[in-house]
Amino acid sequence: MKIDTIGVQAFIAIAESGSFQTAAESLFLSQAGITRRLQNLEDYLGVKLIERTTRSVALTRVGEEFLPHAKRLLGELAGSLSEIRDSGRLKRGSVTIACVPTVGVRFLPRIIQAYSAQYPDNHIKILDHTSAGVSSAVLQREAEFGITIAGSHHAELLGVPLIEDEFVLVCRDDHPLAALTELRWRDLEPYPLISIGQFSGNRPLLDRALQENQVTLQSLYEVQRVSTALGLVAEGVGAAVLPGLALQRDAYPHIRVMRLQNPVVSRGLVLITRKSAELSPAAQALYKMVKAYPAQEE
Repeated sequence: MKIDTIGVQAFIAIAESGSFQTAAESLFLSQAGITRRLQNLEDYLGVKLIERTTRSVALTRVGEEFLPHAKRLLGELAGSLSEIRDSGRLKRGSVTIACVPTVGVRFLPRIIQAYSAQYPDNHIKILDHTSAGVSSAVLQREAEFGITIAGSHHAELLGVPLIEDEFVLVCRDDHPLAALTELRWRDLEPYPLISIGQFSGNRPLLDRALQENQVTLQSLYEVQRVSTALGLVAEGVGAAVLPGLALQRDAYPHIRVMRLQNPVVSRGLVLITRKSAELSPAAQALYKMVKAYPAQEE
């Protein structure tokens, strides 16, 4: 069965405008052209859809009944074609995102793997910045969306909560604290620690929590990157307090990761976009996967 979509398009245009001339102009056709399209459709269906006189154009009873079906037919066709087109774009698209560096260690890799398996031809660019840098990259349209630490953000940004990431103690297995079965923040006070610098979004969050609980730590070494802190810990320089997601499992065989209690301190990770932004099809697919991450088992 051959569906005359060209004739259906002409019929809808005439019915909605009430004029062959107006309908022809809207479809960039001559009046003879649109008349021929309608006649072909009516011949195909074997019914009269439109009655035309020298002064007026009116739908027949069959035409009135057919009009909503015709509109739905073309609407569904347009929607299907749009999905196919967007799917084609996804397979050849690119997306740029921004994130705090620790997100790229354990949080992001499994999402990227799933995305790449579904859209193997897409290109992904990841800008790893400080929390403030992530917000700036999204605001300046350098990245379509970002993953950063929860907190106060620019009014033009929309944040969606993702997960809570607890702070943990990272030390070598020969460190005195490694022998403890339960670890409190106060247990850290006698020992020299490696801390992340003031430019990190983690630092003010930790400082505030420790001040509220009257805990004073010996931060003798300050670094700017978690990777540097891990290197120093691995060589026995000291222990470090880091976000739990900052460590790859089994990456350092002689390092222990210990949960800190009394209190439990965590940072929230949020997904940010510009409020007025319309993500590209490639970015939309990745955004949905990131947003669904909390439903997955960590």
